[in-house]
Amino acid sequence: MSKADYPYPEDEFDAISPDAPTGVHRAPRSTWSRWWPFLVVLLVVPVLAWGAVTYLSRTGSLPGDAASPAGGSSGEVQEPPAGDGTTDEPADGADGGTGEEQPPPEETTEAPQPVLTTSVRVLNGARVSGLAAEVAGQLTSAGFTTVTPDNATGSLPAQSTVFIASEDLRATADLVASTVGVPTVVVDAARAGSAISVVLVTDPRG
Repeated sequence: MSKADYPYPEDEFDAISPDAPTGVHRAPRSTWSRWWPFLVVLLVVPVLAWGAVTYLSRTGSLPGDAASPAGGSSGEVQEPPAGDGTTDEPADGADGGTGEEQPPPEETTEAPQPVLTTSVRVLNGARVSGLAAEVAGQLTSAGFTTVTPDNATGSLPAQSTVFIASEDLRATADLVASTVGVPTVVVDAARAGSAISVVLVTDPRG
């Protein structure tokens, strides 16, 4: 409000003494008074924080201790139980590197071998003189030790045939057939006799 707008007349209280100050002035503040609160904060806060951490570490109440195993003190390393990490199972790849179970190996059986001591009869039904003896000689030269030549009697097969008394004589009969040139082998106990009979209806020599 300006003096012109003042609605009341001046009195003794409105008079200003020439010795009175004309305004309020504050003395300038020193640099130390402006900065000491910040210095207190910078010094006191770290000290308080360090003291709190030291106290909590001594009492075991640090936040990281919450994950420690039950019953264990902070900072201790739990040793694994003896034997951990080892198993009796073979490592992967020990069965050949595929990781799959390998099938058991197949059992191999030896093929039956000819028995050269088997009795062999050579029967001549071809009416060729000396044919049975000639063929019997071929078998003897091949290693057979019991070979008997003779003449065939009774009915004759349609072609020269090696007759065997049982299937277990097959290996020996195959050697007889390949030696004398008679490829047909038939199981027939009645015509084979005791073991093997070679019935010739033609000359296998050609």
